[in-house]
Amino acid sequence: MLKVTFPRMGHSYIAFKMLLEDLGNEVIVPPRPSKKTLDLGVQYSPEFTCLPFKILMGTYLEAIQMGANTLVTSGGNGPCRAGLYAQVHQRIIEDLGHQINMICFEAPLSHPIDFLKKVKFLNSSKLSYLSVWQAIKKGWHKLKALDNIEKLTHQIRPRERDNGTTSRVYRQAQNWLGQASTIKDIDEAYQEAVKSLNNIPQAQDRLIIKIGMVGEIYVLLEPASNHEIEEVLGSLGVEIERSMFLTGWTKDNLNEKCNEVVTCHNAAKPWIPVAIGGHGQDTVGHVILYSQRGFDGVIQLAPFTCIPEIVSKTVLTQVSKQHNIPILTFFLDEQTGKAGMATRLEAFVDLLKRKKLGNPVDKTIATASRVII
Repeated sequence: MLKVTFPRMGHSYIAFKMLLEDLGNEVIVPPRPSKKTLDLGVQYSPEFTCLPFKILMGTYLEAIQMGANTLVTSGGNGPCRAGLYAQVHQRIIEDLGHQINMICFEAPLSHPIDFLKKVKFLNSSKLSYLSVWQAIKKGWHKLKALDNIEKLTHQIRPRERDNGTTSRVYRQAQNWLGQASTIKDIDEAYQEAVKSLNNIPQAQDRLIIKIGMVGEIYVLLEPASNHEIEEVLGSLGVEIERSMFLTGWTKDNLNEKCNEVVTCHNAAKPWIPVAIGGHGQDTVGHVILYSQRGFDGVIQLAPFTCIPEIVSKTVLTQVSKQHNIPILTFFLDEQTGKAGMATRLEAFVDLLKRKKLGNPVDKTIATASRVII
């Protein structure tokens, strides 16, 4: 019997667990990345690979210790090293003496036959094509519900009267959706989650700052990789809008003519006219769109040594000046500390609040606010 695991990236594991179990597999839920996970990944990863590679390396090894024999992940297109991660991870794992199945899904539109073969391999219960399609649709339905609930927390958290209430209700909502096994159950759990979040007491007179978050997908979606930056910002009175969710990323890869993606890439073209791999072009495009929508600032999250985000950063200084929007960049690796990040976030938010209130700002600070920090 296949004992399947996969990368842990935000709350997506809740939907993937249900889908793979519906296909008849035993699922080893990957543990939430911890210092132990990262230390294990660093130990067995090439030195200059990025943070997501190292965390995934540690996650796979922990899951293998828990009994997993099949790893399911995704590939990538363009000049980004992430497209080769599955092969490198597999080689390292096998060199350590573990025999595993590495199932790497590429974009279905580009590799339809390969996609169907891998779905068939994971279809341990030998379900009909219709049943497999229904299982995928149900998993997608749950993933959309999870993403929508998380978006709602971004609005509620900065306005909550008692710190921590939104995060506590959100964890309960994830449990409700985790237990839902039918479309009807998912809808009921979703409605109950929305109701519970909207019933959280709010401080109506609080000054709210709106910040867009851009960058590489893994460090955007996995809180353990970015030191729970969304919760930290929420406690500072910041409503965030993240440029990427897994449902949106999936639709982008299934529909090359998605209007939102076209608009984003068109905005970036004066600065980055061609795809440079990863999410580099998207990062610049979203910054421009956020400035046009009147956001107070933008935060870029990127793994250290991530080439597409480094390229984006080189032009964001000028983008920031031309579009008059402050940008704060974090390059994350195993040396990044939560306390240091929190200090920089507090200073950045304080700057934005002073600007929003129309208070005079020191010229040096004002200049720094338009430059990548």
